Amino acid sequence: MTPEKIAALPYRSNAGIVLTNADGLVFAGQRIDSLNDAWQMPQGGIDAGETPRDAALRELTEETGVSADLVTIEAETKGWITYDLPPDLLHKLWKGRYRGQQQKWFLMRFSGRDDQVNIALEHAEFSQWTWMEPDVLMDRIVPFKQDVYRAVFDQFKAAL
Repeated sequence: MTPEKIAALPYRSNAGIVLTNADGLVFAGQRIDSLNDAWQMPQGGIDAGETPRDAALRELTEETGVSADLVTIEAETKGWITYDLPPDLLHKLWKGRYRGQQQKWFLMRFSGRDDQVNIALEHAEFSQWTWMEPDVLMDRIVPFKQDVYRAVFDQFKAAL
């Protein structure tokens, strides 16, 4: 695909979650579809007619088993944060219909117990999970998402 055709593709709308515990650590999950060190925070597409906030709460439950009553939404990013996929992933993800994602992120404080986190779900996204310092997570995510995570953590730094 030429650079011009890639630039003409739209972004996929997505909601992301920075789930923090009482110690200020961030939920990180190891992607189940990667053999490499590919940790990330919960995120997923926004369905038609769904608000980004509703999508974030749905994705939280779908990916971590954490229900909305166990979190408090403390902040959301100003505007959308975008990233482009590396060229080698363009045809592998979303059938080549999107150049990347535009994301709205939500900072959520977890008030539950660790045993209320359940990643062993029917459509599991993660093979394992842990609480991490944001700086540690930055070193363990795929490189093409590092700028997004940096922007998200920068916006939420006062609350983290």
